[in-house]
Amino acid sequence: MGGTSRGSRQRAARDGSSSGSLGSQAGSRGKAGSSSRASGRQRSAEQAVRTRISRGALTWRDVSHVTIGEFSKWVFNYLIFLHDLRYHISSLFENDRHFSHLSSLERELTFRTEMGLYYSYYKTIAEAPEFLSGLEQIMRDNLTEFPQVINTLERFNLYPEVLLSAWYRVYTAVNDAFDLSTTQCWTVKRGEGLDSVESCEGMGDLAYFYVNMVFVLNGVMMAVFYLYGAYLSGSQLGGVVTVACFFFNHGEGTRVMWTPPLRESFSYPFLILQMLLVTCVLRCPAPKMRILIMLVSATLFFMLPWQFSQFVMLVQAHIFNLLKSKLSNYQDFDTQLYSCAPEFDYLERKTLVRFSKTLLLPTVVIVILMISCKVSLKLLLFHTFTLIAFAAMAILIMRLKLFLTPHMCLMASLVCFRQVGKLNLICKIHTVVVALLGMMAWKGSQNLRAQWAILGEFSNLPQEELIEWIRDYTAPDAVFAGAMPTMASVKLSAERPIVNHPHYEDAGLRYARTKLVYMLYSRKNVEDVWRAVKKCAIVSTVLPGCSLPEIWDIEDTDNRGRVPVCTRLASNPEPYFLVEFQNYVYAVLRVKRSI
Repeated sequence: MGGTSRGSRQRAARDGSSSGSLGSQAGSRGKAGSSSRASGRQRSAEQAVRTRISRGALTWRDVSHVTIGEFSKWVFNYLIFLHDLRYHISSLFENDRHFSHLSSLERELTFRTEMGLYYSYYKTIAEAPEFLSGLEQIMRDNLTEFPQVINTLERFNLYPEVLLSAWYRVYTAVNDAFDLSTTQCWTVKRGEGLDSVESCEGMGDLAYFYVNMVFVLNGVMMAVFYLYGAYLSGSQLGGVVTVACFFFNHGEGTRVMWTPPLRESFSYPFLILQMLLVTCVLRCPAPKMRILIMLVSATLFFMLPWQFSQFVMLVQAHIFNLLKSKLSNYQDFDTQLYSCAPEFDYLERKTLVRFSKTLLLPTVVIVILMISCKVSLKLLLFHTFTLIAFAAMAILIMRLKLFLTPHMCLMASLVCFRQVGKLNLICKIHTVVVALLGMMAWKGSQNLRAQWAILGEFSNLPQEELIEWIRDYTAPDAVFAGAMPTMASVKLSAERPIVNHPHYEDAGLRYARTKLVYMLYSRKNVEDVWRAVKKCAIVSTVLPGCSLPEIWDIEDTDNRGRVPVCTRLASNPEPYFLVEFQNYVYAVLRVKRSI
């Protein structure tokens, strides 16, 4: 964030017998008696349901015995929570970036690092002449790891982008067919010394459609979250506790309001659904086939979009060295590069303090202590052990607290589970829970107000200058390399071939490309770096400063202490490189083919 103050952006509009009577009465009495017996059976069924609720044995079949009034409450609460979270996260996103007042280029630049990479494929399919031609482009892509042709759909788990781009094309085609407007455009004055830009908002805008679909999905997740808490605790109040705890600790439980294109934004909602279905299967002695099919489907939709889903499914791959570095003193180039990002650091102590202030942590501890005295409740033990596993993951890698926080909120719903604490022997459980929510709300409301108070405006003029220069002054086939976050923007907005990118999980990319390019940040001999970079057919390199030389110090001990290559090139790029563009942040250096 930065640049002009928020108020500097302003918009300008664009543009009949007695026997029969007795018989009727008898018939009426018969119907009344039948109705009374039916009503009694209904009341018995409802009482049985309430008994199973109090014992925590509610099954999906019991839903058929719920009255219309009770069902209406569930649906009403479901829709409320869906709307509330969707509105909440979309408002935070808008307040943070002033997204509605940004140009198309500025909106793309807000999708930094891997976000920009993912969004670029959505853009490719959405803007292609035909859907299938766009799909073929991303499945036979030679721009992302030039000159290699790769299937980016498979490599980067781009199934959400394929689906969203298809929906976008259908949405715009239908509206165009009926001559319906889907966007409203304005001329935005950005402030003194800056050119005005066109800004369009509405679902017909490519970026608007994308982020709003992400927010709708996460709104649905919150509604499922409410159902999960209510089902687990056997009480609608338990669902309310779950949702309230999540809102009160929202900043610790998700990043979707800041980073919509990340894989977790598409994947995590299906984990909530999957765990709800697992709970149903564990609670039902003989689950029906449709429940099992839904479970398999939810698991598939959870795992397909996100490479880190393996943490939950306990499958190892590229994460071995990262975990090894967390559990020992092991370090290498890859773990050093990962640890540069704060989300891969250990869980901060202040996170636990924040959980304590909203009473989420004390509530969960009390629930766990109560469950430990009720070992017959196998289902609750399952959720307890799941919580412990999520806690271990979050402690090692802070980014994974997105699994821990929501599950803590689910466990908190068990304060409404009568068989856990027998609180109803002391007083009405509802009174206790409402009082607890009131105490949670004291700090929780402060957290929410702090989020709502965030007002920013995206501005990255140096990168905007860089992208516009690349568009205007370089050939369409000019190949670029550089820092991974910057390369995502070059691929997305300048549409130039790149050699390396932020999706760092592929071993071939790490060692044959990114590590080679990052020699520019090492302390090696400049000529050795030049010869290595030339092998990748790189035309130009982009250097956004020089802040990573220490990641080489463990492997390259011979050159430890020397001046980094990027620092030397900043002062004198000759004779191996030539400065083509430079502002106060970025420098573009052409790689000379010979000297």
